[in-house]
Amino acid sequence: MHLLLIEDSQDLAANICEHLEARGHVMDTAGDGVTGLHLAVINKYDAIILDVGLPGMDGFALCRKLRHEAHSPVPVLMLTARDTLQDKLGGFGAGADDYLVKPFALQELEARLQALARRGQAGGVVLSVGDLSVNTDTLQVRRGGVDLTLAPTALKLLILLMRASPRVVSRSEIEMAMWGDGPPESDALRTHIHALRAAIDRRFPVKLLHTLHGIGYQIRAPDAE
Repeated sequence: MHLLLIEDSQDLAANICEHLEARGHVMDTAGDGVTGLHLAVINKYDAIILDVGLPGMDGFALCRKLRHEAHSPVPVLMLTARDTLQDKLGGFGAGADDYLVKPFALQELEARLQALARRGQAGGVVLSVGDLSVNTDTLQVRRGGVDLTLAPTALKLLILLMRASPRVVSRSEIEMAMWGDGPPESDALRTHIHALRAAIDRRFPVKLLHTLHGIGYQIRAPDAE
């Protein structure tokens, strides 16, 4: 496997790399969140090992950016000394696929990574809400068995909302994910929401894209109310 380890403890990073490289895996490493995010975006990995407590950007923020801005489906295993249920839920909520509490056995780490990599090789992540689905690898969008064609910005917006579903995503959160610190001056978001609604809802009796005025937007199946 080609793995990325984002860990600021040099001793722990050395131990992990020594064990996994001896088992035939190829390792890239980063000691801070900003460098780790850069490597995660520009390279293709079978899995990422991500520490929570990182300088520059913590693991939760990094994972959210990886999922919501880069739309990366790469499996992420979080490492942390925090073992409360709330911490674990925070990790999964940020987009992590697995969670390992320090200290841990290196053999268990490798076994979990292999399981995640097998899942990741099974055709990408398919996001589903009701009868609407998006494959984040092929970018195929289907609803009710019908292939849908979306413009690139509408597709990016759809993936963002489906990853968050059924949570309501605020306007400011969407604008940050779509355009960073420089959102367009015009009301571009409203235009893209209109285009997305036309693509995924107009031809179907059940509406999935909802506007909560003054709050944000949500993709929700009727049974998720």
